[in-house]
Amino acid sequence: MQNFDLTFFTRTRQRLAPRATRTTLPAPAAHYNAIDTMAAQYSAINTIFFDVGNTLLFPNRPRIHARLSDRGLTCDPQHLRDLEARIKNRFDALMIADGNHDHGFWRMFYTQLFAEIGLHDDELRDHCVACVRDSGNWDQILPGTREELQRIAERYRIAVISNADGRIRDVLRRCGIADCFLTITDSGLVGHEKPHPEIFRVAMQSLGATPSESLYLGDVYSVDYLGATGAGMQAVLMDVPGAYKQRGVPRVESLAELRALLAA
Repeated sequence: MQNFDLTFFTRTRQRLAPRATRTTLPAPAAHYNAIDTMAAQYSAINTIFFDVGNTLLFPNRPRIHARLSDRGLTCDPQHLRDLEARIKNRFDALMIADGNHDHGFWRMFYTQLFAEIGLHDDELRDHCVACVRDSGNWDQILPGTREELQRIAERYRIAVISNADGRIRDVLRRCGIADCFLTITDSGLVGHEKPHPEIFRVAMQSLGATPSESLYLGDVYSVDYLGATGAGMQAVLMDVPGAYKQRGVPRVESLAELRALLAA
C-alpha cells in the first residue's frame, strides 16, 4: 500500500492564481489545560474508538485527482494542508451554528481549492467531490499504523466509528488493519452519521462499553469531538494539519502521540 501524500495543485511551470441523519450539535465541552488533569480524565478509559478518514487512512490523491493531472497540474503539499486547516475551521463554525449545513466539508474544500487555483469548472469540481466521498479512494496508510494500533490494543479495546458509504470494512481490510478492531461501525449501514449520538451509541453497544469508559479519536472538531463528547465519551482530535492548535482541546498528530497522551 502506498503511503499518503497530501497535495495542492499548481500548473506545470505556472502557479494557478445516501445522506445519513444529522443532529444539532451540543455546546463545546470544557477545555483541558493540564497534562495531569487529562491523565486523570483518561484513567477510566478502557475502550478507544477510531475515525478512519484523516485519522487512520488518507485520500489517494493521484487517483482522486487524475483528471486534474491530465490538465498538467502538479502538487504543493503544504498549501493543501493549510487549505484543509482553514476549511475545517470554517466548516466547524457553520456546523456549530446550525448543525446541518447544506454544503458538506468536501464541497466546501473543493469550491475553495478551485477558486484559489483559478479553475472554473463545476463539473470537474463535483467529480472530485464524488471521488473523495468514495471510501474506496481512502487507502493511503502511514508506515507503522498497524504496529501502533497493536500497541494500543495491548491496553485498550479498540474499534472504529466512521462516516462512510457502507464499505469501510473492506477498505480497512485492503489496507491490512481491519483485523485490529473488535467492531467496525459504518454510518452507511447504521443510518446515522456523526455527530448524531446514535452512531456512537450503536458502536458502544457493540462492545458493551459505557460512555465514561470510552474515548473517540477523530479529525473534525464539530463532527468528531463535539459528537463524541455530546454522547458522553471522552474525545481527542487527530490534528495532522494543525487546524486546532489554538482551540484548547486535546489533540495529537499521530497514533504514537495518542499513546503518549494516554500514558501521561
